[in-house]
Amino acid sequence: MNLGEFVRECHRRGTLVVQPRMGYADPARMRAGLLATRGADATTVGTITVDSYTRTGDLESAGRALREGTGLNGYPLVTHAPSTTRRVLAGLPPEEFPVQVRHGSGRPQAIVRALTAALLHATEGGPVSYCLPYGRTPLAESVRNWAHACELLLKGCDFGVEAHLETFGGCMMGQLCPPSQLVALSVLEALFFEQHGLRSISLSYAQQTSQEQDREAVAALRALSAELLSPAVDWHVVVYTYMGLYPRTAQGAFALLARAARLAVDTGSERLIVKTAAEAHRIPTIVENVAALEHAAATAESVARPAVPPAGTDSQTHREARALIDAVLDCHPDIGRALVEAFRRGILDIPYCVHPDNAGRSRGYIDAEGRLGWADIGSLPLAGVTETRRARPVGSAELMRALSHVQHTYDAEALEHRASRPVDARRRTVPEEEPL
Repeated sequence: MNLGEFVRECHRRGTLVVQPRMGYADPARMRAGLLATRGADATTVGTITVDSYTRTGDLESAGRALREGTGLNGYPLVTHAPSTTRRVLAGLPPEEFPVQVRHGSGRPQAIVRALTAALLHATEGGPVSYCLPYGRTPLAESVRNWAHACELLLKGCDFGVEAHLETFGGCMMGQLCPPSQLVALSVLEALFFEQHGLRSISLSYAQQTSQEQDREAVAALRALSAELLSPAVDWHVVVYTYMGLYPRTAQGAFALLARAARLAVDTGSERLIVKTAAEAHRIPTIVENVAALEHAAATAESVARPAVPPAGTDSQTHREARALIDAVLDCHPDIGRALVEAFRRGILDIPYCVHPDNAGRSRGYIDAEGRLGWADIGSLPLAGVTETRRARPVGSAELMRALSHVQHTYDAEALEHRASRPVDARRRTVPEEEPL
């Protein structure tokens, strides 16, 4: 049973799967984090998040940091021997507790080789979403790299568990990118994965500034995935708790996480990536990750699951996403080449993204109701589909206010309700490490 099958079976039983964004350099602590995640009062899957040196291919610096005991912000999967990672995973069978590798690399081949050598089968990313926000890798090179990574993942997972790949497109530069483009990118990356042989895929969407608009977006993502992915693909939707500036108060952070859990349940989504109350300050501890998992799971259990999820085809978000997807697919039958051409022509254009292959002419803004809209569509194929509702450019001061909109909103609410507490967030001691 791979990650996709595990999540689908849990969803069939009416349970939301919750997952942390967890990565520690020390193998003993990484193992302790996985064991604590599995032992949480929630239905969970595990995460090994790699460090930034490994993401960028600077393996020399990753190795030196390990030798010198310098802190790393994740698990150096490529530097640790496969046998070390297997010991980290010992006693955690994938059919009961799948573990996913999360990274952020436009050059993921070494990471994929390392994860399959450690008998892991699930990771995430994409040729666009792990290129434009993360560095200066040319988009055409990232497309080639990710095509090769798909091949390596399929060949490496020859130990009886099918490879699983999750799109990151629904999270990329999401803070002021209207949801329609996040939906379109997630679907397009899923189609890229399918074209390169993957048959177990998850599609992501990151919580944004408006709960109503988020529901529209996830419904649109589900509708477009059902329509455009072939019946041979086993897919599910994963919702990310807000990826931008996070509330500084614990109450605000837990309230935002609870809203993400409700979004996942309301839309029939199968998996939720959580964030902790420490996100605005530092890398979370194991205990803080467990508290976030249990808070999300308890919130999800308290929400009535709709008998029929929203249809998703009758919203402005769906109309915009469909127009973007169709325009990209018209560029070329090969999805990778289509993506490169679409960015070259500005058919895809991420607001405020400074990557050289991004046109940088589109702009987003937050309206008075908290919804993300287009201030300028640039060359996006949305003329006649949407309106730009701005008479003047978005200035730097307004941009900074928009980027901190969610943080300020939830912190202000927390100050008004200081007595509020997380829903059934268990406080317990979890060992930070365990001898291997």
